[in-house]
Amino acid sequence: MKLAARLAVSVLPLLLSLPAVAAPPDHWVGTWAASPLALPNHDDKYGAADTTYREIVHTSIGGSASRVIFTNEFGLDPLTINSASVALRTKGSEIDTATARPLTFGGKTSIVIPPGALAVSDPAALKLAPLSDVAVSFTVPTQPMQQVSEHSNAYATSYTAPGSVSNAKSFDTPTEITNWPFLKGIDVMVSGDAASIVAFGDSITEGSHSTKDANHRWPDILAQRLQAGKKTRNLGVLNQGIGGNRILHDKAGPSALARFDRDVLAQAGVKYLIILESINDIGHAFSPAKPNDVVSADDLIQGLSQLATRAHTHGIKVYGATLTPYVGAGYASPAGEAARQTINQWIRTSNLLDGFVDFDKATRDMNNPAVFSLLSDGGDHLHPSDAGYKNMGDSIDLKLFTK
Repeated sequence: MKLAARLAVSVLPLLLSLPAVAAPPDHWVGTWAASPLALPNHDDKYGAADTTYREIVHTSIGGSASRVIFTNEFGLDPLTINSASVALRTKGSEIDTATARPLTFGGKTSIVIPPGALAVSDPAALKLAPLSDVAVSFTVPTQPMQQVSEHSNAYATSYTAPGSVSNAKSFDTPTEITNWPFLKGIDVMVSGDAASIVAFGDSITEGSHSTKDANHRWPDILAQRLQAGKKTRNLGVLNQGIGGNRILHDKAGPSALARFDRDVLAQAGVKYLIILESINDIGHAFSPAKPNDVVSADDLIQGLSQLATRAHTHGIKVYGATLTPYVGAGYASPAGEAARQTINQWIRTSNLLDGFVDFDKATRDMNNPAVFSLLSDGGDHLHPSDAGYKNMGDSIDLKLFTK
């Protein structure tokens, strides 16, 4: 017998005895999220009377089941939530009642969430398609409420109604709101190697100046592109932007360093992270009118480095996003522009990052790179337009998420 044949015969039993590689188990992955922050309830707007909330969100990845996360992380009193449900939204405050599923917590239809805590619902048998409009309905009964956990700028319309009407197909006399109080996220049950991407940033990630209810934020564009690709449709996108947020100082919500564990590491199934932060640090530190909370470009690079290191500790790949142009904005200055360029150069060249996304290049004027292009400018020379957000989302190399 020839040597090759003898080897084949001897190796075959070994191959047959090897255990089959098990498919990854079904697991939870975030399909939508928002970063909560504190809202003092000085005017007793919240908790003064029984109120039903129907909050509308737009998901990314689909899944075979759903669960909802509620937040009292900034509350100073226990938060009671009753009669919660999840359903597909048809239009306005109207839901498809055939898809409505009650939400329970350990089998109970209500829950009291302690101050500083959150609550995750039991799994609900609502299969979600990708890019769905979902309505989360729940009643907040009369209760003391000194401070509320909410995401202030949704750039989307949700609804409230008096009383306990969470099971109604639509609200008779809805009040429109453009924030997401008490609601933190939605996870879906997925199989295989599905995972999520966290978009972590300030108002430019949150979607300021984008068209309300149109889902034109750059994370939305990214989610649409991922779902269009066979190799990437297993990835969810979680928008964790807060308008006015900074890396090193609390002001509009906790600093990026302070909220990182809550808004990134604690999310379900996170595998990738895109960081777009520090333009607000620059704007305040180098403001020509009133410099405050003064920091240097090196300080901000150190802060970004800390975020990357903490993500890597948890096995998350980190992509830096270059800061978009801001010359012409209210707090712009030559010194601030120099700091922006320094930080962008670090993002493009740092070995601490796993790669970068060049939002600066995607939105700048080719003839004057310090400013937005005419189509990308949202009007205040700081925030992009819908077209600018699309340029940002379209500029992201999807191959970053297949390795």
